[in-house]
This record gives sequence, C-alpha cells and structure tokens, in this order.
Amino acid sequence: MFTMGIDIGSSSSKVVILEDGLNIIAAEVIQIGTGSTGPKRVLDEALSKSGLKLQDMAKIIATGYGRSSVEESHKQISEISCQAKGVFFLVPSAKTIIDIGGQDVKAIKLDSKGCVKQFFMNDKCAAGTGRFLDVMSRVLEVSLNEMAEYDSRATEPATVSSTCTVFAESEVISQLANGVAKENIIAGVHQSVASKACGLAYRCGVEEDIVMCGGVAKDLGVVRAISKELKKPVIVAPNPQTTAALGAAIFAFDEVIGANK
Repeated sequence: MFTMGIDIGSSSSKVVILEDGLNIIAAEVIQIGTGSTGPKRVLDEALSKSGLKLQDMAKIIATGYGRSSVEESHKQISEISCQAKGVFFLVPSAKTIIDIGGQDVKAIKLDSKGCVKQFFMNDKCAAGTGRFLDVMSRVLEVSLNEMAEYDSRATEPATVSSTCTVFAESEVISQLANGVAKENIIAGVHQSVASKACGLAYRCGVEEDIVMCGGVAKDLGVVRAISKELKKPVIVAPNPQTTAALGAAIFAFDEVIGANK
C-alpha cells in the first residue's frame, strides 16, 4: 500500500511516498514553494522516479503553508503534527525538535511516544529563518552551501545584534566596509540564528535527544551554533527538508489502516 505526504512551504515543495508505512519510495524537494510551479513539479518528479501514479496512492495528506492549495490531497494536517510524526519515525529517541524553515522557526517538545507536548513558533519576522540566511548570503557573496565552511574558519565571530533582517543586513554591510572577515561575519550570522531558535527551545524545555529539521539544518554552521548555545549535541534528521512530508505520509497510512480495521 502506498501513501503520500505533500509539504508545501514558503520556499520549497516536498513530497514523500511511503510503502506500507515503513519504506520510503520517494523523497523529493523542489526549491520553490507555495504559489509557484513547485508543488506540481515536485509531485510529478516523485511519481516519475517511483514509477507510480496518483491512482496508486491509498491516501494523500498535505501539510505546510500551502496545504490548502493541494487539490490532490484527501486531507490537511498541521506542519507541527507532521514534523513530530516524521522526526519521531526517523529518530525515536527525539524529545526536542528545532525546525528552521524558509520563513519561520519552531521548537517542538515530544513525549516518549512521539506526541506533541508543547510547541512555540516565530512566524512574525524573517530574522532567524532561511530567508534571513538567504539575504546574508547575497550580501556576503557566499553561497548557502559554502557558509558552513566559512564558519569553520572563523577566529572571532562578529556580533550581529539586530533582531530585524533589514537592519541586520545594514549591520553586515557596515562590517564588510570596516574590513571584518567574511568568516567571522558568517559565524556571527549563524550565532544570531541559533540564539533565536534556542530562545524558543528554552521556552519548550530542552530535553535530549535534540533533533534539527527544515532546510536550515543543512547548514552545519547553524547546527554547530545551536549545539554550542544549548551545550548539548544536536542530531540532524536524515533528509531534513522532507520530515514533515514524511510525517504526512505516515498519518495517511495510519488513517487507512484505522479505517480498514
């Protein structure tokens, strides 16, 4: 039996196809999100690579910002629930989830069964999100893929104190003009992101194991900064951008099984 989870975010579209609730048949990401061609493209790509058709899906569940626009879905479930379900499937020891996406940051506390006990999110400002890193990457003329490497060479992280992305951009431009090394600025940017994410995690109550997901989890400089801030190890979920889509596919499987009992 095949089920599908579709996660349409602000800056990316993800699809996971699951076989019998256990085997991941496809896990695809397109780096454009809601309101774009991303949802259709990622759906077509997942089906093409798996050799399956929409008609083969026993159930399809959508999540994320753009979930209401997914006509193919049978149901919609919140991203908080889907992230918890997907991360717990991959890392059953997870107790705290830090999810940094394109336009928001979430901290989620799980119980021993993987159920959500508490969560906090910051979705009012781009500071501390993937969008913040995109802006800094452009100003610094360093690709997102290279930022972790630059961070690892930092000798004295710069202070990026502004809580607003626009003001932080001006702050970074001033530091560049004053000759501050890009390595140190990037380390400071990563610390700024970590500070905001950890503030939410502290409100939840940090308990190991701590698992990071979302697109920003691919930036190991941010992961290191969060681990340093929390003074605890941080696990990066496998394929961290697709965890919510995976959770949606698991929910779909569970609902089909429950309906057939």
